Amino acid sequence: MESFINTELSSRKSLNDSDYILQVEELNAFYGSFRAVKNVNMSIPARAVTAIIGPSGCGKSTLLRCFNRMHEVAHGARVEGRVMFDDNNIYATGTDPVRIRCHIGMVFQKPNPFPTMSVLDNVVAGRRLSSLWTKRSEMEELAEKCLRQAALWDEVKDKLKQSGASLSGGQQQRLCIARALAVQPEIILMDEPCSALDPIATLKIEDLMRTLTEEYTIVVVTHNMQQAGRVSDMTAFMLMSDDRAGELVEYDTTQRVFTNPKDKRTEDYITGRFG
Repeated sequence: MESFINTELSSRKSLNDSDYILQVEELNAFYGSFRAVKNVNMSIPARAVTAIIGPSGCGKSTLLRCFNRMHEVAHGARVEGRVMFDDNNIYATGTDPVRIRCHIGMVFQKPNPFPTMSVLDNVVAGRRLSSLWTKRSEMEELAEKCLRQAALWDEVKDKLKQSGASLSGGQQQRLCIARALAVQPEIILMDEPCSALDPIATLKIEDLMRTLTEEYTIVVVTHNMQQAGRVSDMTAFMLMSDDRAGELVEYDTTQRVFTNPKDKRTEDYITGRFG
């Protein structure tokens, strides 16, 4: 079978139960009466990249949005099941979704810097909303740190007062990653972060994902199987079932999913027989 995988990266982790940061148990996601995702169980390892792949409409983005309670923002949306983070169910009664999103940040498909804010203010916007911290010197220090983490500092250090919308598409996406980092999350969710970018900008984001796993956990939805093979340690393959709900077909190390899948449907998708 043709493989896109970087074996050195994707087989590098030997995981124990204690290495998993997010435990998903019997997760079902609904839009009104329609079930979009059904009975998903998976354990997401800490400080690694987990890719979610599958054809359009199979529930990948919906599942991702369930991991930090963004799904329920949609009208009529709800979740059944459990998502365990730090031994706590994020869907337990009384849990504050805003606090959850400080620990589990998200970067969306289309770069969305705040156009009326400067580059610097874009980075610290979330931090301002989540705390009483206001010192300008601290803001500037944090912005520099996060922009360096997002591999963007050298490109924008002389443009900090310019609008975030003045940057290129790839720079805007890295700016959004820096903004997510500023609230000091433990997990960063990325919903097709490279789909609107050119190949050079895409490569920079991929390199950034690998670098960020030194401190953070990354979960990325992607249509690009080559990308999943290049950057991820674990891969989840989803398909739409007969009742149109997205289901998890296979979840394993990227090495195994791409070279020795257990399910024939996974092999057919990876080899291009459908999707």
